[in-house]
Parts: sequence; structure tokens; C-alpha cells
Amino acid sequence: MKSLQWMVGMVLLSGLLLTAGAGLAEWDPLTEDVEPSRCLAHLQTPHTDAFLQKELFQFQSLSEQALMLRAETIKVARELKRKADADLPLSGADLDLLGKGLAYHLDLRKQLLQMAESHECWLNLEPDELTKYGLNPNRHLQGVMVSLASALVMYDNYLYTTAMFQADPKLRYLLNSGDRGYQVDKAELMKVTLSYNSIQNRARVRRAMKHYEKAVVQPGVSPDPYLRALIEQSPSYDMVREWSPLRVAAQKLGFLENLTTDSFKILEREGVGLFSMLFGNTVGLVETRKGKLYRQQKVEDGLGEVLQSGDILLEKTPFRLTDKLIPGYWGHAAVWLGTEAELKELGVWDHPVVRRHHKAIREGRLVVEALRSGVEMNPLEKFLNIDSIGVLRRPGLTREQRKQVVLQTLRQVGKPYDFNFDVETLDRVYCSKLVYLAYHGVNWPVQESFGRKTISPDDVAVRAFSRNDLELISFYHDGKPVTRKPVATMATLMGVAERK
Repeated sequence: MKSLQWMVGMVLLSGLLLTAGAGLAEWDPLTEDVEPSRCLAHLQTPHTDAFLQKELFQFQSLSEQALMLRAETIKVARELKRKADADLPLSGADLDLLGKGLAYHLDLRKQLLQMAESHECWLNLEPDELTKYGLNPNRHLQGVMVSLASALVMYDNYLYTTAMFQADPKLRYLLNSGDRGYQVDKAELMKVTLSYNSIQNRARVRRAMKHYEKAVVQPGVSPDPYLRALIEQSPSYDMVREWSPLRVAAQKLGFLENLTTDSFKILEREGVGLFSMLFGNTVGLVETRKGKLYRQQKVEDGLGEVLQSGDILLEKTPFRLTDKLIPGYWGHAAVWLGTEAELKELGVWDHPVVRRHHKAIREGRLVVEALRSGVEMNPLEKFLNIDSIGVLRRPGLTREQRKQVVLQTLRQVGKPYDFNFDVETLDRVYCSKLVYLAYHGVNWPVQESFGRKTISPDDVAVRAFSRNDLELISFYHDGKPVTRKPVATMATLMGVAERK
């Protein structure tokens, strides 16, 4: 680890400063990003529950984009590392992807910064001032949490999307050279790095953390579970908490030592290596534990015996942020594709849509799911890093109908993740939308939310309580099989009435 820190520091202090010099000439990292007027103007807006809910949805969309960006960056980093190991040159597509990715990152950072600043002055409000602005302790806490979560997402984005490229002088040079085609100026990445290491910016975040830690334990407050998970599972949470302004000031001549020393040491203390953190979790957050069904061979074998091509898989993972975002009991949905033998029996194996996935199917990647990294095919073993699973089946499907489910499912593979959760789009897919697109003829209970139509995993599951729509074939809850009244048990967990 020490040699890696030294290598990163030396690379940055040599080749990069020459590239960045012109772009940094008129830029002051101690004043950049400070917009107190934005918060004061925002404070005058009536903060009703409906307004705060809409604001929370907007933040969740940005957060999902950030998590998707991290997953995509991991893919790119793996490919670039493969080329570097093989001593291959970067292609035109690689260079375009670097410019496009940096532009996307900078735009997302700008939006998150605005969200963070819009609540920063809420920290100055005294308890007797809350009613003046239409706030109560819960609304006030939510605003502070949105601000803090936005800041931590920006810090985490830096770790996840930038740290992987720090030690490569060629990539750092390219990323700081600017790209007029995407309106990216010179030294933009350097500016972000300096902002990450800014004493003032870290002090602002730490102040919000102290307020949050005091307010969240007060009686009568109900912190939003998604925001709370995002804050407390953030790798940057402990980094900023243990930050020392005197230490940062002493290291200003080697300003990037803050990343290589402070951040890496904290990760080491937590037992998390940098690259295991980056590559180990496609949702972009370190898991607090493994799922209760993870590597349970008996469970995997049992499911393998009952699963049929086209079955719907529901899962619950209370130890992941995703589970806090999705309303209801179930947090994710996927489709079981079926084995090579099943697909041949259906007469679909040689269809062009299936043919291009022969290799993945033969490798056992039979679960099709929409993750933040996009719609992909994964083995059942990987999928079962969960606590609960429900297998649903559409009864009475004809051979032709099941064939169409397979083809519609595979047509979604490779599409990017839909962080707007909108069923009425063609180019992006999220988990339960995959089921919605695969299955025609089902009266799915689509919901209206903030001007778009959406469907959740619970909306899929609820059809198991309606005759002739879906049947519950297998159910494991909290790591254990549910054999006695499984449908009634699932209905109770979902908080709905079982229909006879």
C-alpha cells in the first residue's frame, strides 16, 4: 500500500502539474463551490411534505446516476487495464469514452453540488425558527440529510471514478488535457481533486455530519431510510469524520497525499482494500454483510430443480442501499432464462436473439437482471447473495408465449439502467421494468409518480394474489424456506390482503 501511495503521489506531482497549470491560474480551491445565496433563496420556498418528497425523488435520481456512473467506470477501468497489460494503444472509441465520461461526471457533480448547497444554511436555523419557514424537526432533518448525502455522494464519486486512474500518467494527462468536443476545459479533473482535498469543503461536510448525528437520535424524528443508508454506508463518511484540518494544511505542498494517505489508511482500518472496494460491488457501496442465501448449495440446487424458462425472480437484500430505495417488501426483480436444453426444447435456441448469447448461457449465466451497470446475465450463485427470494410463474403459458418471454427478455440485455424508473421508455431498463417488458397480457398495476408511470417489484409480486396471473412456486424468507401458507406469508410481509 505504501508503494502505491508513493507512486500515485509522484505521478501526480510530475506529469500532471504541467498539464494543469494554465487551467488553474485563476482558480482558488478555497472559494470554489460556495454559493450561500442558493440556500437562502431555496429556504423561502414553502417546504410542504409534497415538495420535500419531490425533492427527495430528484435527489434519488441523481444518486442512482452516480451509482450507475461508478458501475460503468468499473467496466471501463477493467477494459483499459486489459489493454495496458497487453501493451495495446487506446482506440478512438476509448478516447471518446474518456472525454464523454468526464463530461458526464462533471455535469452530475454540478447538480449534486446545487442539491447540497440548497440546504446548507438550514444548519444555521434555531429550533424556534423552523415554523417561520414551514419546517418541523422531521422536515428539517430531511433537508440536512439531502445536503449531507449529496456531499458524500460527490466524495464517493471521486474515490470510485477517479482513484482508479490516479496511478496511470497517460490517463491522468489525457483527462486533464480537456476535450472541446464535450465542452471540458483543461485541468477540470485537477480542480475536482483540489476541491476534494479542500480544507473548507471538508469542514462544511463535517459540520453537516455533526448536526445529522445529533438530530437523528432525537425522539420523534423519522429519518428517511434511503438517505440514512446512503449516508452511513458511504466510504467517505468515516474519512471526513476523522479528517484533521491541521494535517491537511501541513500537507498542502503535496496536496494529493490526502487521498493516498488519509483515505487509504481509513479503508485499511475498516478491512477494505481499495480495489476490492471498487470492483467488489456493482451497486457502488461496500456491503455490510453477505446475504443469508449466499453460497447455500442446498438452496441453489433446490431452486435449480424447480425453475423453468421465463420464471420471475424476486429478491430482498436489506443490507444494500437498493433495498431502501424501492418501496415495499421486495427490492429487486429478474427473469430466469432457462438452460440450453430448455431453450432447445422451446425451439428458440437457434433464434438470432438467442444465438448471440450462447456463450453466456453455456457458462450458466441464466439470470437476466437490470443492475446499475445495465441489463446483464449472471449465474444463480451470484444472484443468491440475498436474504429472501420468491419465484413466480405465469400459469398456462403456451410454448409460443414462453418463447416470446425469452426473446423479449434477451432483447433488453445490454441496455443501460433506467434511473428515472419510467416504464414508458424504450432505451433504458430497471429491474421490474424488465419483467414488464418481457410479459405481455398481464394487468400490471402501474403507478403514477412525479409525472411518470412506474412499476415496483411489489407491483409484480401482487399479481400472485390474483387468480390466473402469477403463481408463487418457491419462497425463502430471511434465509429460510417458507413451506406453510407461503402466499399468505408473503401477503403479510408485503402488507396486502391475500385474494381468494
